[in-house]
Amino acid sequence: MKVVIVEDELAASEQLTYLINNIDASIEILTVLDSVKSAIDYFSNPSEAVLVFMDIHLSDGISFEIFEQATINIPIIFTTAYDQYALKAFKVNSIDYLLKPIDEEELSSSIKKFKTNTKIDTISYDNIQQLVQLMQSKNQIFRTTFLVHQRDELIPVKTEDIAYFYIENSIVKAVTLKNQTYIIDKKLEDIENELDPYNFHRVNRQFILNRNAIQNIKFYFNGKLIINVNPPSKERITISKAKSSEIKTWINN
Repeated sequence: MKVVIVEDELAASEQLTYLINNIDASIEILTVLDSVKSAIDYFSNPSEAVLVFMDIHLSDGISFEIFEQATINIPIIFTTAYDQYALKAFKVNSIDYLLKPIDEEELSSSIKKFKTNTKIDTISYDNIQQLVQLMQSKNQIFRTTFLVHQRDELIPVKTEDIAYFYIENSIVKAVTLKNQTYIIDKKLEDIENELDPYNFHRVNRQFILNRNAIQNIKFYFNGKLIINVNPPSKERITISKAKSSEIKTWINN
């Protein structure tokens, strides 16, 4: 079994090499690549490797950039010091990961998973785009408060207290978890970009939902879904068949 390690820290690559050899001495490490550039050069040519261990943060960028210029058609186990929020994305996309500092037992489990699985999903360009967006969003400061009009004053409403945003007669409104409705003087598209994508999701053209407001999901005809929220929405929140998988994945996280 031949593997490649993509890791820019010498101590980390040596430790990973040691653990791999300790788990299975028959595993051959073909090479250790320490940058995005060297990885692109390597994977632009045929390789005998059947598995890649890849750090996310490299000296000259993030490893996801490799996939923009090289095709890697073999399974990848990411190594990362990233938090649990990001790790959920790896699970959703059927990409295995190891959290640094790497634990030998977890490494052994990942290698065993690779050996025993008859079909392992390889990373796709769509997966990469999602993960890049996730990495970027972690550095973004999301809106925590909306200043709304009420009679002759302005009131701060915490974003976490908003159950959903929706469009009604070209006017954007926010409904709080306490069933208070306010007009928001912004486009729904702009609001979407200011919200934490873990907590809020644009489920259709009309609604952005807070996951905490979702009461249940019901099956509708032709593969569509209906989401019921609390407080109840005056309009039926319908999810298209094409978007249903994406919505269920978001809620499941």
